[in-house]
Amino acid sequence: MNKDGTLNEVAGIYCGLDRFEARKKVWSDLEETDLAVKKEPHVLRVPRSQRGGEVIEPLVSKQWFVTMEPLAEKALHAVENGELTILPERFEKTYKHWLTNIKDWCISRQLWWGHRIPVWYVVGKDNEEDYIVARNAEEALVKAHAKYGKSVEIYQDPDVLDTWFSSGLWPFSTLGWPDKNAEDFKQFYPTTILETGHDILFFWVARMVMMGIEFTGSSPFSYVYLHGLIRDSHGRKMSKTLGNVIDPIDTIKEYGTDALRFTLSLGTAGQDLNLSTERLTSNKAFTNKLWNAGKFVLQNLPNKSDASAWQHILAYKFDTETALLKLPLPECWVVSELHELIDVVTTSYDKFFFGDAGREIYDFFWGDFADWYIEASKTRFYHSWSNSVASVAQGVLLYVFENVLKLLHPFMPFVTEELWQALPYRRQALMVSHWPRTSLPRDVMSVKRFENLQSLIRAIRNVRAEYSVEPAKRISASIVASSDVLEYISSEKEVLALLSKLDLQHVNFVQSPPDNAKQSVHLVASEGLEAYIPLADMVDISAELQRLSKRLSKMQAEYDALVARLNSPSFVEKAPEDIVRGVREKASDAEEKISLTKNRLDFLQATVLSTD
Repeated sequence: MNKDGTLNEVAGIYCGLDRFEARKKVWSDLEETDLAVKKEPHVLRVPRSQRGGEVIEPLVSKQWFVTMEPLAEKALHAVENGELTILPERFEKTYKHWLTNIKDWCISRQLWWGHRIPVWYVVGKDNEEDYIVARNAEEALVKAHAKYGKSVEIYQDPDVLDTWFSSGLWPFSTLGWPDKNAEDFKQFYPTTILETGHDILFFWVARMVMMGIEFTGSSPFSYVYLHGLIRDSHGRKMSKTLGNVIDPIDTIKEYGTDALRFTLSLGTAGQDLNLSTERLTSNKAFTNKLWNAGKFVLQNLPNKSDASAWQHILAYKFDTETALLKLPLPECWVVSELHELIDVVTTSYDKFFFGDAGREIYDFFWGDFADWYIEASKTRFYHSWSNSVASVAQGVLLYVFENVLKLLHPFMPFVTEELWQALPYRRQALMVSHWPRTSLPRDVMSVKRFENLQSLIRAIRNVRAEYSVEPAKRISASIVASSDVLEYISSEKEVLALLSKLDLQHVNFVQSPPDNAKQSVHLVASEGLEAYIPLADMVDISAELQRLSKRLSKMQAEYDALVARLNSPSFVEKAPEDIVRGVREKASDAEEKISLTKNRLDFLQATVLSTD
């Protein structure tokens, strides 16, 4: 076959015919000469061009190859001697398998676009073995004149380099190479780390390593970090055929760039990630939470024009043990937890555990800073008469928030930079600011004490939810503990009252149960810390007794019906096993709920009796 799809002289009488016409002609001749045995339909996998749809014919032709063994040997040695580290380590086996079983590489492609093969031929010479290799056309012409005389003309090979060959040159060809004294080359080659998908470890990564060592003498990077493939929410590989391709541009428009980056970054190294709208929605909410926290911080900091107030706040230092121990309990707790976070996240970054780093920041920011400290700090601004306490809270808010922005910046560069530059007196961009210092002090005792306060608040919140107390309703409470525990709990009674929705005027701190203990709900927050919540503060006892009695009757009827089905031999023997198992599980759940409801009724009835 000729390159234009016609048959050549080897085809005999069919020479010159188009490939499709020739095939029809061959069959027609077979039938006319009675050489055709039979005709039946047969399905073929016909390869077609991705762009134009034309049928592609296999054709033996001369191509350009690169001998790979000498290149592969150097690339293997780079991993073995530690010059190059592949992460996760399990992919070293894949890397070594490819390079120890490597074949010569066909680097020429018959495409319209790409880097041209650096080979020239002499016009009029049909012998393709007479070729000239040169860096450019001018150099090739000089070589041709020297070899064939001044009158010769040359033309370049029409083939282009394989895409992976061109891509393999990327790490150094973009930095001024072959001029190794170029400023960019000296500054950025070799670089520290390459991050890419595990599916192109051989096709791109190994080729960059081989090319880099061959042409520059060193590996283009010290580490290769391999992420997984992005799949759809069902774990399927994205394809146009399935129609499950998620367009990143559309995703960014709907969820934001930072939310998409953060979602992808939380994946585990080397493992594929199922990209779902639920994850994107969750991290969009996280971005909004970060933005709203920034607004709260800015709204509660001094006006930029108040230079003296700002000078006072910026003078606060929280990086020494002495300064840390002077802080009130919530402030000491959140700064201690921040210092722990900085150490953990820095270690995770150093080990390339990016997913772990992202989750640690997420949990601290949302769970500790936003949900607890920001809420606690409101007592400093809205319920405190002490300007010094409010000033310390402002300093802590600023200190914690700006360090969270630094830790989060590699994941979410846009929103963090915007919030950073909104803070007054920022002299440089967040991108070039210093990483937070590690090994800063942490007060373990304050952390433990605040955790006790948290446990108490959670216990009160839970009992409010259990008795369906209206969110705005303030209730009274008696906090029972030893004198040393009461001392630090009572010192933050405003925080306790605000976060538990307690009536501050009716919160008592005592060392023994109150007189109305029998008419109260008893809570054990932690060892040595208890609370008594008067039941009458939360519910109308008589109405609650009626409601629970009706509920118990209904639950008992449903339970009896389930038990009756299970006691019926015809049901148990004839019904499918999963149906029977489901009924048993429902009966067990119903029995447990009945027990809890009866306990609640007994408690309410005992309360009524003790009151009477």
